[in-house]
Amino acid sequence: MNQTDIIQKTADYIKQEFSDDSSGHDWWHIYRVWKNALAICQHEKADEYIVQLAALLHDLDDWKFNESGDETPLRARAWLDSCGVDIPTADAVCTIIKHISYKGAGVANKMDSLEGFIVQDADRLDAIGAIGIGRAFAYGGYKNRMMYDPDSPPHMHASFEEYKHSKSATINHFYEKLLLLKDRMNTPTAKRIAEQRHEVMVKFLDQFMQEWEGRDIE
Repeated sequence: MNQTDIIQKTADYIKQEFSDDSSGHDWWHIYRVWKNALAICQHEKADEYIVQLAALLHDLDDWKFNESGDETPLRARAWLDSCGVDIPTADAVCTIIKHISYKGAGVANKMDSLEGFIVQDADRLDAIGAIGIGRAFAYGGYKNRMMYDPDSPPHMHASFEEYKHSKSATINHFYEKLLLLKDRMNTPTAKRIAEQRHEVMVKFLDQFMQEWEGRDIE
């Protein structure tokens, strides 16, 4: 298969795998990350083949959806091997997948390639703004978490283990992760887009708190 065929076959596979997801990590999330990563890639002049494969496969081994909490991209590697993807490309894609997730406010980003920065930015852009708000509450519902608990303030996690085992309310997630992402974008293109999406979340949270306290009724 040529590169175009491999990308299309991968898209078809991922669409089937994630068609029933209700956590906000569904096929359409992956589709948006794929298309946004490709658009950013064209601005940043990176390897489009690596970027597209990593974007399509980035949630296949997500620690949030496997019992062990492990991030080793075993399923992604098996898929790439089955498609005959060359070893250097497969290695690059798997490295991106391994390092793509946010792991806590105090945990350093280990991404180390332009292609990885682009896919990570595309994934993070889909976590903020109007769609990010919707996805946050979808995931909170999926995990049976409270929408908001005034008695449980946000916590800035210092380690991945601490972040991974957090069960805090969805509103806390904005302060523990989503509002931090604007300043953690890697590429100039993503930084520009993140500014506007960040403001959407800030306005939402202000309105949420006004309604929670009944201040909008006065």
